[in-house]
Amino acid sequence: MRRTFSIASIIIATIVVLASCNMGNKKSSEQKAPEIKKEIVEKEVREFVYPLPTSFEVTEMLNRIEASYILSLSNPVSNVDKYFTEKNQALNLGIYSADLSYASTYNQKQETVDFMNASKKLIDKLDISAALDKDLLTTIENNLDNKDQMVDVITNSFYDTYEYLNKNDRSSVSMLVIAGSWVEALYISTHISEDTFNNREMVSIIMEQKEPLNKLMTILKEHATNEDVKATIEDLKILNEIYNSIDSGSITQDQLKAIEDNVAVVREKFVS
Repeated sequence: MRRTFSIASIIIATIVVLASCNMGNKKSSEQKAPEIKKEIVEKEVREFVYPLPTSFEVTEMLNRIEASYILSLSNPVSNVDKYFTEKNQALNLGIYSADLSYASTYNQKQETVDFMNASKKLIDKLDISAALDKDLLTTIENNLDNKDQMVDVITNSFYDTYEYLNKNDRSSVSMLVIAGSWVEALYISTHISEDTFNNREMVSIIMEQKEPLNKLMTILKEHATNEDVKATIEDLKILNEIYNSIDSGSITQDQLKAIEDNVAVVREKFVS
């Protein structure tokens, strides 16, 4: 979960890149050394690395198979003012983060702004505004037409929030945010079509969530002394059992229906 990018590692990486450049120059003037993207390096040097695939990775898979964007699947932004406990605020910050990913993946500009504003309200309530760049909202609004830039900006905000919470001894809150985000992404995936079982690509996306759920349960259990995290583990227990009953590479219609029904129950509990 947690990786530190040592000075030695950076030096070694630099040598490898320089060596690659020199070899490329000898082979062909047209070949270029592999580009090291800034955001990848930034992720590597973080003290606390986001432990699961982000909701962006799930919603991008949905977009790639041309699944529709359905606004009604997201948690209405009007709900944001009814979350008063730290647990509800953290879970729904994760849920709105997934809704934000969903909207921005599908280039839904107004919804992207709305979900970012809802997320910001919960960030303020949780007193973690210092985790984010003060110009984040402006940056998002200025890049609504640039999907790639939007993905980078919002994804880095996920990483920043997670790292800030863990550095400031609020790891239990970060666990709840991750749980909310994962549940919402799965909820959207399982309810985006009325004929999910006959869509092999959709079924594959849902089945691929088994490993992230097992990892989520593992890291939640590491913080089970916190009562809110302990309750969330119980909420996810049945869903986890359903996933672990699935044989590798296959799923029955009953198992898929059980996942759809159970994640809907969990999600309804989170957003209520």
